[in-house]
Amino acid sequence: MSPRRDQACSPRTEDDPRWAAVLARDPSADSLFVYAVRTTGVYCRPSSVSRLPRPENVLFFDTAEQAQAAGYRASKRASGNQTQVSEHYTALVAQACRQIANAEQPVGLTELAAQAGMSPGHFHRVFKTVTGVTPKAWANEHRANRIRARLGDECSITEAMYDAGFNSNSRFYESSEKLLGMTPSDYRKGGGNAAIHFAIGECSLGSILVAQSPRGVCAILLGDDPAKLLTHLQDQFHSATLIGDDPQFAQLIAQVVGFIEAPGLGLDLPLDLQGTAFQQRVWHALKDIPPGTTVSYADIAQRIGAPKSLRAVAQACGANRLAVAIPCHRVVRSDGALSGYRWGVERKRLLLDREAQAILGNSLILENR
Repeated sequence: MSPRRDQACSPRTEDDPRWAAVLARDPSADSLFVYAVRTTGVYCRPSSVSRLPRPENVLFFDTAEQAQAAGYRASKRASGNQTQVSEHYTALVAQACRQIANAEQPVGLTELAAQAGMSPGHFHRVFKTVTGVTPKAWANEHRANRIRARLGDECSITEAMYDAGFNSNSRFYESSEKLLGMTPSDYRKGGGNAAIHFAIGECSLGSILVAQSPRGVCAILLGDDPAKLLTHLQDQFHSATLIGDDPQFAQLIAQVVGFIEAPGLGLDLPLDLQGTAFQQRVWHALKDIPPGTTVSYADIAQRIGAPKSLRAVAQACGANRLAVAIPCHRVVRSDGALSGYRWGVERKRLLLDREAQAILGNSLILENR
């Protein structure tokens, strides 16, 4: 089958942002489109190191399947080229990570990009593709890990501050709660000054525990044994002050149970998300999945700009301790099959079925109006 020659190219391919990605051989665009060459009958990924075609001979397709349907074949060098470029960019990003880790003071994006021989914008995209997070987010997570490690030693808070690259108390304490989830002194005490209210109830999915820190709901746990749920909470916040039997707080668990039984009610709660920068990116992406729909782990990886991080996305879903509020139950395998769920696959199935029924019920109501 010969390629179709009747598909018109854009009047000015040079003005298409996709052409800029081809010129830059940008691997972060590989998951977004392919380009085909009229004169050779082949298509390539944007990162291909093949000789660049003339722009007037280029056609863009959203997927390789579309290019194949139009009669184009994959470039024989595409796979090898993509691997070569990917390895090159991975090495540059690894070098940048070492530079960030070894620097006494924060390193700016411009300096990192210059070291890699890229423009700041291009380096930012490449770094995010390789690591799943931006250079700034990676640096913040590295800094947080250094602070955690030093606070676990016998050094003073001031020593930990300077070791992590802060040169003033004010900057350190402004950032510490965001980095650690609490003040440095509270972190050293294992969260000893944090008061966490909790309540345990029952719902159609079994036992449920809801806990809230001063920053928001920090745990929604499901299970069969209330005692085990409480043990899990104690393990997660081992030095915090746990406060139960609060009649006012019991209203919150009623709200969560109401959402589980009737998803159409919606659930809008302040959340205390404590995790790595990558985990939080995944969790925020999960919150954008509409009720009654499912996406794959690959879809989430694409949405956060880390298409190769499927395993890390799955691990972030498994680390979620806010059942239903962070709807990891709406993530399935690429073939549509239900995969592992922290609170059991059967609960995942029930949640999805209930949401689908709620959407169907709402549609019938609208049709009968």
